Amino acid sequence: MLGLALGACLFGACSKPAEAPAKTDIAAAAAAPTLASGVDLQFTDDAVRAQDDFYKHINGKWLATTEIPADKGVYGSFSKLDDDAQEQLKTLIEGLGNAPTDADAQKIDALYASFLDEPKLEELGLKPVAGELAKIDAIKDKKEIPALIAHLNQISVGAPYEPAVHLDAKDSTKYIVDLGQAGLGLPDRDYYLKDDDKLKDARGKYATHIEAMLKLAGDKNAAKSAKDIVALETELAKIQWSKVENRDPVKTYNKVPLADLPKLMAAYDWKSYLTAAGVDGKLDYVIVSQPTYFSALGKLLQKTPLPVLKTYFKWRLLSAAAPFLSKPFVDERFAFYGTSLRGIPQNRPRWKRGVALVDDSIGEGLGKLYVEKYFPPESKARMQALVQNLIAAYRSSIETLDWMGPDTKKAAQEKLNKLMLKIGYPDKWRDYSKLTFAKDDLVGNVERASEFEYQRNIDKLGQPIDRSEWEMTPQTVNAYYNPEMNEIVFPAAILQPPFFNVKADDAVNYGGIGAVIGHEISHGFDDQGSQYDADGNLRDWFTKDDHDKFKAKTQALVAQYSAYEPVPGFHVNGELTLGENIADNSGLAIAYKAYKISLNGKDAPLIDGLTGPQRLFAGWAQVWRGKVRENEAVVRIKSDPHSPPAVRGDAPLVNQPGFYDAFGLKEGDKMYLPPEQRVSIW
Repeated sequence: MLGLALGACLFGACSKPAEAPAKTDIAAAAAAPTLASGVDLQFTDDAVRAQDDFYKHINGKWLATTEIPADKGVYGSFSKLDDDAQEQLKTLIEGLGNAPTDADAQKIDALYASFLDEPKLEELGLKPVAGELAKIDAIKDKKEIPALIAHLNQISVGAPYEPAVHLDAKDSTKYIVDLGQAGLGLPDRDYYLKDDDKLKDARGKYATHIEAMLKLAGDKNAAKSAKDIVALETELAKIQWSKVENRDPVKTYNKVPLADLPKLMAAYDWKSYLTAAGVDGKLDYVIVSQPTYFSALGKLLQKTPLPVLKTYFKWRLLSAAAPFLSKPFVDERFAFYGTSLRGIPQNRPRWKRGVALVDDSIGEGLGKLYVEKYFPPESKARMQALVQNLIAAYRSSIETLDWMGPDTKKAAQEKLNKLMLKIGYPDKWRDYSKLTFAKDDLVGNVERASEFEYQRNIDKLGQPIDRSEWEMTPQTVNAYYNPEMNEIVFPAAILQPPFFNVKADDAVNYGGIGAVIGHEISHGFDDQGSQYDADGNLRDWFTKDDHDKFKAKTQALVAQYSAYEPVPGFHVNGELTLGENIADNSGLAIAYKAYKISLNGKDAPLIDGLTGPQRLFAGWAQVWRGKVRENEAVVRIKSDPHSPPAVRGDAPLVNQPGFYDAFGLKEGDKMYLPPEQRVSIW
């Protein structure tokens, strides 16, 4: 996510051909199996030894022959499935007919039609946002800024901070509002503050982009405006917390009574903000994620001239609206955010952007159609059986962990017992009856969709927790663990090859979706999940000794991953990616154990010349098959908590005892690590 180029057999001896293939070239070892292996033998590269670079061995021919599509910054297993899903969604949307009778279908049809009506957008030009721009122009006093920020929050326009409604991390029986830093136009604060040539180049091109956009909008002082905006965003970047700091759930949990908000920003009219945000009277306190940021923001707003603030807010509005305006705005925005920043030469076809908008705006309405057409019931049933073996593997592993004490193991078992599993699609579909779309009002549709989602979340305040809710649509190629709900969620769209193949032997599925499920479960016990108890409350249930032992293991993992350098001069940030790296290593280890459980003491069949464990690890490597453009890779290294695809495909393997056994790794092989350097968590 197999053979050897050693001039020797797979395990170094050929005396037991029933256990190991006699050929070292697995691409030539297909022998009419009775079951599908699920391994893409066509892509294996036997010029690369499995023991030297397993990822390239499994995926080498794919990497050598596949071009990243012109409209993408990264391409691989995830994006291929997403492309397939987009085609399916397009078929569903275009198959609704001219006059659908279902209410959600009518909304889907109207929204999609409004996006595809390019002649209408060319005719309108800047008019769809003229009213919003005029509101900002009309501001006469900084006292009006809080209400403006509340409004921009509601229509998904970037502002210096934004609210989020979720469970109170220290009382999972109630919803609360979290206020967090925001407002930058570049991917991370490092783009403003670091002197690296690539980041400096991005800064310069960003200023040029702002100027070009403002000129399109009629700003006669666009050059000065762009300079002021970049300067203001740089000041915001200076006071923002790093992404590593924001990974700390304790540090970012700061309960502030509403009456104490002025202590953070003395001259700021919080009453005005809370009223305009629709939360006044619905809560007694908020959670402030980065208190020092807000304190510094208050001072920054005070010293920044009102005209500069207005120009900044107009820019944020224009940037957010640009994808839904006429072609000059669409093209200029993509030229920077797509091509300059990420190295993507071509925008996605308009129909794909339209499908994505529908998915973002009325996703479960579209998901209902997707599940009916494309998600077979047998997939859910087989997944549930696979998950039970994974949970069994976790349950037994907990008892043998060398970094958990007896009391912690008991709490871990309780958390595992309370883990909620969601597969495929929600039991209860979202109600979109209050959402309206018009075929001739694209920007209005986008704003109404944002306002609907904002209000849907605000309406949760004071209500019982809805544990049936999903944070992803069924057609999303992804999965997640939510520590506040103690749940793992696997949408229907990811339950396909190479992640999950109903026609393949179990081994490859354990290496694919099994390891992905194990990955998500492990988040409940990693450096962040260990701080949330079985009920989702932010409560440290590890002892100090547990934490010390766990940190020793994870610091070794930080060092391992920080050594990878996907782009010259840009190493993987082992601290930023720690949680996901822990999960990759843990998920693969658990998948291996769960696969052994699934065999019930029987020998795994030999298929395509591969043993069961070999197919499992091949399943892992092919899941992470992917290519990334260099600029895109830099953006992700700076902002993404996940390691790059090639790193994910190889790095966890060097820590897996089962991988060493399956491929006979020995000292001198490039993937070999001495036992004392391997990180074993689960």
